[in-house]
Amino acid sequence: MTHASIVAETESGLGGTLIYAGELDDAGRALMTAGNTAGAATLAATADPVAQKQSVREGNVDFLVTSLDEALRILKNEVRKRAAVAVCVGAAPDAVEQEMRERGVQPDLLREGVHPWTQGSQPLEAAPANNVLVRLEWSVSTAPALWMPKLDAFARACLSHEDAIAFRWLRLSPRYCGRAAMGLRVLRCPSRAAEEFTARVAEAVMSGEIGVQVEVHTAVD
Repeated sequence: MTHASIVAETESGLGGTLIYAGELDDAGRALMTAGNTAGAATLAATADPVAQKQSVREGNVDFLVTSLDEALRILKNEVRKRAAVAVCVGAAPDAVEQEMRERGVQPDLLREGVHPWTQGSQPLEAAPANNVLVRLEWSVSTAPALWMPKLDAFARACLSHEDAIAFRWLRLSPRYCGRAAMGLRVLRCPSRAAEEFTARVAEAVMSGEIGVQVEVHTAVD
């Protein structure tokens, strides 16, 4: 998401960029979701059938394929269109990476810890801590399909032009987070935005504009 910030005002974000996420473990699934949200084409691999099924079920992966050939056919098409897509090869990452090296497949961005095999690949590093931002969470226990879009609209109205990453995450993450996003949002944003959102929600609940109890929490990471 940080890499996408320089183009976060455009719909394409990191469109046309290939990210290699490595093993489809917890960190790999998070990177797949972040890559999709940033607009990139993302590739991962795992030989674990449980992890494969979980990632498809939870929406982290758009396509589960059995070979790098199949993956590349999908990725080339989506990269050309500058469209977001997440593809997983059902094989061990070491084997997939070796084949990528042999075939000259060059990711633009590599998961941290994966040794780059071409000069054009840039390692992804964790974004430095930003003490200006707070973690804002809100949730509803009933009818999320009705109330979450209204709450999302409140949150968007509290964000400014400088909050492009937060705005993009809020707009696109529900699409890629699946069931986890139905009744819960987690957003890193400036404290002023969190305070304004909290006040707006309280007022809307009191007036009856929001007809459900809303849990709102803020914390400093």
